[in-house]
Amino acid sequence: MSIEFGLDTFGDITRDENGTLLSAAQTIRNVVAQAELADAVGVDFFGVGEHHRAEFAVSAPEMVLAAIAARTERLRLGTAVTVLSSDDPVRVFERFATLDALSGGRAEVVLGRGSFIESFPLFGFDLRDYDTLFEEKLELFTELLREEPVTWSGTMRASLDNANVFPKTENGLRTWVGVGGSPESVVRVARHGLGLMLAIIGGPAGRFRPFVDLYHRSVASFGTTAHPIAVHSPGHIADTDAEAWDAAYTGFEAMNNTIGRERGWPVYSRARFQNDVGPEGAIYAGSPDRVAEKIADTVTTLGIGRFDLKYATGTLSHEAMMRSIELYGTEVIPRVRKLLGERA
Repeated sequence: MSIEFGLDTFGDITRDENGTLLSAAQTIRNVVAQAELADAVGVDFFGVGEHHRAEFAVSAPEMVLAAIAARTERLRLGTAVTVLSSDDPVRVFERFATLDALSGGRAEVVLGRGSFIESFPLFGFDLRDYDTLFEEKLELFTELLREEPVTWSGTMRASLDNANVFPKTENGLRTWVGVGGSPESVVRVARHGLGLMLAIIGGPAGRFRPFVDLYHRSVASFGTTAHPIAVHSPGHIADTDAEAWDAAYTGFEAMNNTIGRERGWPVYSRARFQNDVGPEGAIYAGSPDRVAEKIADTVTTLGIGRFDLKYATGTLSHEAMMRSIELYGTEVIPRVRKLLGERA
């Protein structure tokens, strides 16, 4: 079984060696450097998330991805995720078709409803329309993927009558939908014949096996095309477990507590972090051996075709992330492939 390995970032605002927060501009430049390294060490995919809040530097991922495309050769490039609900499907398709041209056919798009809601009031959308916005816009985007004139009508945007959208891609646009664990969302992805990206950010990977099985059953029922399933989970790699955990904890603590204050979460603790990096948790942090073993277990348990490590969380330094990327490409990925080969 051929497995792809990716890296995801939201462009988290990081601290320098003196503990000072970097500017958003420097963070974005660092993301481009991180992608260059990922390309050099053999990573297959690089995803950049879209957010509209102070903790994250990237609000226009396609711009960052275009810069990365000009400085890489083989890395596939996409989002993690594009918030389709508060965007326009036509403009999203046009931007990614343009990125696909610039990158020589390396563009992908991962669509999602968005776990953060800042983009809705920012762009004039009503949160009461949360579900309808995504359902209708995903339906339209799926039509646009045919790259033929589209006639479409809905309630959330203007209708289209035999509308042609440009530029066309040379070989189509690979499209995924990010899902956090709702059965209805899994069925929707299967109905549209798109790729399923499972965001596993809590608990053991095994609890998502029913969603994998549901996707395959639904594809068979609808008669749509089955695609490899991907997993997106957070983590950090260093030379030793202790080094990885000590470096990662501060960033996880900062991010969880910042978001937790808004959502009523309990204060994040080192004890919870240590549980999360263990077999029953969703954080892939530690030495190359530990992380490779955990990824291999996830691939085997779920039967997935791609694993994306969200390597940036909170204020973890650029230097630490660069080392994590290096180890992921040169040590973790080869070890995972070897482990999977031994289990085959």
